[in-house]
Amino acid sequence: MAASSDRVPRRIPEATVARLPLYLRSLLEVAEAKTATISSERLAEMAGVNAAKVRKDLSYLGSYGTRGVGYDVEYLLYQISRELGLTQDWPVAIVGLGNLGRALANYRGFLARGFHVVALVDSDPGKVGTFIGDLEVRHVEEMPLITREHRVAIGIIATPASVAQEVTDLLVDSGVGSILNFAPVVLTVPPHVSVRKVDLSIELQILSFYQQRQAGTVPLEQPVPVAVAGGNGAPPAGGRLAPI
Repeated sequence: MAASSDRVPRRIPEATVARLPLYLRSLLEVAEAKTATISSERLAEMAGVNAAKVRKDLSYLGSYGTRGVGYDVEYLLYQISRELGLTQDWPVAIVGLGNLGRALANYRGFLARGFHVVALVDSDPGKVGTFIGDLEVRHVEEMPLITREHRVAIGIIATPASVAQEVTDLLVDSGVGSILNFAPVVLTVPPHVSVRKVDLSIELQILSFYQQRQAGTVPLEQPVPVAVAGGNGAPPAGGRLAPI
């Protein structure tokens, strides 16, 4: 199988980067079944894209497969893992230990994917000093010290929206370069800091859109909202209402 042997930096489109984890997940499933090779068509089916897109995406990694054979699963797993930076462990700090934060802290899948949760942080005196697993919850004011001690690379924000920006600023000032944000707010960060947002309410609203159509309950078009003119609540002269 042809493959690039050097590590000259290449530009990979953001859309391709977003699909690489889908390919990785599919390949892991195939590898567990002891399958040695996979076609672009099969990988596309598992990842929910088309085969041409798979071949194009993998070409950015220098992997072109073999006609009539496909891609070597183990080698492709290595290529994608290397490109995603998963061949090394990334120290992670979780900030905010409410229900979501605690669930993330107890999730064992992070370590299997190369993400090592090294610190749990909160501002609640009732939580600081308690333990979740083997980790002690530390106060948010210790963030600069925590990031130095553990070389934190990624911060996960699971705080209320009202304090998320403040926490973000603290993470950035402490040298954290990547942030995964679960708070329902748009964060402002310097250009050198990467932010990914996970908004569960938005995802549920999108599912609601498709569920509504599957159930055949698309609402009828509603009348345009109007505002009543006149200080006493009566319509304007002629009985007409003014559009908002």
